[in-house]
Amino acid sequence: MERVRGAGAVLAVLVLLGAPPAAGEELSGLFQEMGKHECLFINGTERVRNVYRQIYNREQYAHFDSDVGVFVGDTPYGEIQARYWNSKQELLEYFRAGVDTYCRHNYKIVTPFTVERRVPPSVSISLVPSSSQPSPGRLLCSVMDFYPAPVQVRWFQDGQELPEHVVATDVVPNGDWSYQVLVLLEIPPRRGVTYSCQVEHVSLEHPLSRHWEMPPDTVRSKILVGVGGFVLGLVFLALGLGFYLREKSS
Repeated sequence: MERVRGAGAVLAVLVLLGAPPAAGEELSGLFQEMGKHECLFINGTERVRNVYRQIYNREQYAHFDSDVGVFVGDTPYGEIQARYWNSKQELLEYFRAGVDTYCRHNYKIVTPFTVERRVPPSVSISLVPSSSQPSPGRLLCSVMDFYPAPVQVRWFQDGQELPEHVVATDVVPNGDWSYQVLVLLEIPPRRGVTYSCQVEHVSLEHPLSRHWEMPPDTVRSKILVGVGGFVLGLVFLALGLGFYLREKSS
């Protein structure tokens, strides 16, 4: 069941001054009045609920809920205001109609870049240094720039999932309508083993996997190449010497 929340707010800030302030003089008071609209959608616009909240200095004192149909006071002052607003039939009809005129109307406008928006993630694996010097480090899977936020990231070792050795950050918003998450594999990687980071996201038809293997030991490889070259040189030397001795004896 799809459930989407939309919100809008109108904010008014009143500053109370004892007298016109001189340069550097502090204000004597700050009062904040805010009206906040919330639209809750279930299965698209099949079931819509409109909630309006009236807030003063971060305290909600009254609200309107389309499921109730009238204003309700949340504080003693809010109860007085709610009774006054409920006496205004035109005001009540305006807020009751907000399910269609505000919520359903705006749903059609914002759906293409909110509900229907899909941005696939970019996935990469990197080896991050460990605090202990002898350790080869830890593998980090970076899942970047995806939308919407829900995502599942799993680590595998030679095709077997590693659910008990994984630490992930929260899904973090980038501030540009995209998200990122980092998932660390706590066990050190071993040579000859293939590690995979698999990502599942609504933007992907199939899970996206990235694979990583520890590169060969370059020092050891150079030694083996050197030994191989030395042995090969001895073979050619023996063959050359044998050919020379046969030619000389003939």
